[in-house]
Amino acid sequence: MQVIWVPEQSAYANSYIYGTILVDAGVSPMAIQPYKDEIETIVLTHCHFDHTARVKEIAFMCKAKVAIHKNDARGLVDDTQSLSMNFGARSPGIVPDIVLAESDIIGELKVLHTPGHTPGSICLFSERDHALISGDTVFSDGCFGRYDFPGGSRMELARSLNRLSLLEVEGLYPGHGEPVETGGSRHIAAALGLMKSGYG
Repeated sequence: MQVIWVPEQSAYANSYIYGTILVDAGVSPMAIQPYKDEIETIVLTHCHFDHTARVKEIAFMCKAKVAIHKNDARGLVDDTQSLSMNFGARSPGIVPDIVLAESDIIGELKVLHTPGHTPGSICLFSERDHALISGDTVFSDGCFGRYDFPGGSRMELARSLNRLSLLEVEGLYPGHGEPVETGGSRHIAAALGLMKSGYG
């Protein structure tokens, strides 16, 4: 199945559409409008405002349910956890319809709990397509997400990168920057190597 990239706008994050799933909701509703009749669920990779800013409007437009990992659910109402004040805004102020946990299946995607950037950061993996939608855990330039925000942990992020390095990944679809459609495992290995080198 094709992963549709909806590029990040300004300081906000990429979104992706995979079947009936929209991953992350920082882009404008207008960018999602062409797909509104297909989207049934919005999955948030974590609670930071650049990934959640438009979730309320998009969920209403698409009549979609909202899902987030249980450890980040509070960030949808907590301005400190969501970092919304850094954007001169407030948290979305919603309660998720679905609270996710490790190994849940949503659509055709498997939830991988990958803490470190936030306590409830997740990646979404298609075993069939070897595609990983990685949020801010790992990027396609061989880097990884920050761990100096509230709830972040370098140790947890290192464990998460190590776990992802064991997957067979072709397409890597990160929260920021451009995705790659082949060789995703190489980018993850580079990020893990950077982490082990002591960078950051």
